[in-house]
Amino acid sequence: MVSVPPDKLPEATALPQPGRRNFFYQFLQLCGPYWNCAHKWKVRSFTVLLGLLTLGQVGLAVWTSYWNRALFDALEQRSLSLFLAELGTFFVIFVLTMAVTAVHLHVKRWLQLDWRQWLTARILDHWMYKGQHYHLLYMQGEHDNPDGRISEDIRIVTESTIALGHTLFYSLLILFSFIDILLAVSGAASVPGTDVTIHGYMVVMAFLYAGVGAALGLLLGRPLIRATNTLQTAEANFRFGLARARENSESIALMQGERVERKLSARLFSGIAANWNRQTRAYTWIVAYSAGYGALLPVFPIIIAAPQYIAGLMSLGVLMQAAQAFQKLTSALSWPVDNLGEIARCRASADRVLSLYEDLLALEANAAKPDPYRIEMGESPRLSLVLQDLTIANPDGQILLENFSAEIQRGERVLISGDPAVAISLFKVVAGLWPWGSGSVLLPHDHPVVFLPQRPFLPRGTLQSVLSYPAPPDAYDLRTMHYALECAGLAWLAPRLGETDDWTHVLPPREQQRLGFARLFLQQPCWVFIEEATDAFDAKGEEHIMEMLYRELPNATVITISVHTAMERHHHRKIVLNRLCEQKYLFNAAPLCWLSDRPQSVEDSNGFIGPATLRRRKTD
Repeated sequence: MVSVPPDKLPEATALPQPGRRNFFYQFLQLCGPYWNCAHKWKVRSFTVLLGLLTLGQVGLAVWTSYWNRALFDALEQRSLSLFLAELGTFFVIFVLTMAVTAVHLHVKRWLQLDWRQWLTARILDHWMYKGQHYHLLYMQGEHDNPDGRISEDIRIVTESTIALGHTLFYSLLILFSFIDILLAVSGAASVPGTDVTIHGYMVVMAFLYAGVGAALGLLLGRPLIRATNTLQTAEANFRFGLARARENSESIALMQGERVERKLSARLFSGIAANWNRQTRAYTWIVAYSAGYGALLPVFPIIIAAPQYIAGLMSLGVLMQAAQAFQKLTSALSWPVDNLGEIARCRASADRVLSLYEDLLALEANAAKPDPYRIEMGESPRLSLVLQDLTIANPDGQILLENFSAEIQRGERVLISGDPAVAISLFKVVAGLWPWGSGSVLLPHDHPVVFLPQRPFLPRGTLQSVLSYPAPPDAYDLRTMHYALECAGLAWLAPRLGETDDWTHVLPPREQQRLGFARLFLQQPCWVFIEEATDAFDAKGEEHIMEMLYRELPNATVITISVHTAMERHHHRKIVLNRLCEQKYLFNAAPLCWLSDRPQSVEDSNGFIGPATLRRRKTD
């Protein structure tokens, strides 16, 4: 292994993080491509239609303002004919408002769902790319509970962004539309004690009223954004804890761990309670202020316009139109205050989605560039699995295996035993899940390696889909599936192939492992790497399943990790990987300190392979 000077060692084992940029720029980088996706013309058409419908809503609001003026003028004149005419006009406005609102809701909800579907697919493509969902577990950063960020936070971001975008556009249109109305009806007013006359004084008062209100509202609402962010994190942690308890309910019940789980759930919920109270305090100031602000809004314009009405400078209809226009204008100007809570919720969720997305991009960027502290995966030019100068380390740099080289030919059966941590890390390295270390792994180019973990993954669904996983359920005919189950000792499950259940809880560990072998019999792979997949078997059952494996896959290469000595008779050779007391780090900010220079060899039944060491950094 290449020696690295201490001052050249990386300061942390975490993967590099991209530089923090402007939030809005990052958000556009993530979500902007939606309007240029495969079905972009439909998306753009619905977006334009949403804007046109919003224009229709504003047009109806302006029409309603003039209708309101005409109605009160008719009442002031006590004219029945004018009153009935205005009722007819109102009926038209009423019908159009219902139609526009209904179509607008449909278009908006289609965009919200379609954008959510697109963004979810984009994040999932990165999360499920080459084991990144697994590598993320060992990476520093703000990406806890990625499932909650994908399912819940993306929903909040897409729904709230479109809703907020619509209300903001609507408010801007209302702002410019009702400024003209208010300028036309409010007239001019003199400043008391001066010769100064202000034309359209109600517009000035509306801006002052809304400006003071928005400034105070934003000042009082600043703690709400932080409180909402921390509350959503606490909620996600609580959901994750409950989901973990559900997934491991059998083990918890057998160990009588309910009391511990209740305490853990209570502790997680106490985090929710603390942040909820913090958010409540933040909301209290906003709600109290908003209540007073809203209560004064209908009265304030009438108070400031009343002198002109009393002086006979405006009719009752003009007074009511001025009051309504003032309310519309100030409501539009108060958009930031009115939507502060929703903005805080949307921003918090957007930050959670962006942090997950950035960390996934960091993983991809790290995998794409040369790194002396990453194991390189390649393709062998021969029909063999080649390990060249392989050094395996933990994510913190602690070395598990050093300078290990081996070649496994097509058709060989190799048993790997010794220290389980070292052997299992080798299993993950060959599978491409464990990049920490150095050296290279060259996989056979003729056929992919099929990996059989200790506990096979059994997705919820029909037994047929579980057996054929990851292929589709109809990839194999029923007769072949029946035969695979029979070979694995699960013939009694054949009648249940069409049943849907949670098979992880239905089947005991031994039957789950048998189902893993049934998949091998079904897939007929040429290369198989098995990780302690018979530890739930008794000696007779293990003997039978291995004999069946070699009968059904006579030409396959089989690499088995097991500590059972009885497995030796089923393999051509054996490699023993032993852990050492000497310890060192592959990379760390502290200097490398050698506690021992005496290497220990990897034992191979065919001869010497190479040194395997496990060393730790010396501590003060």
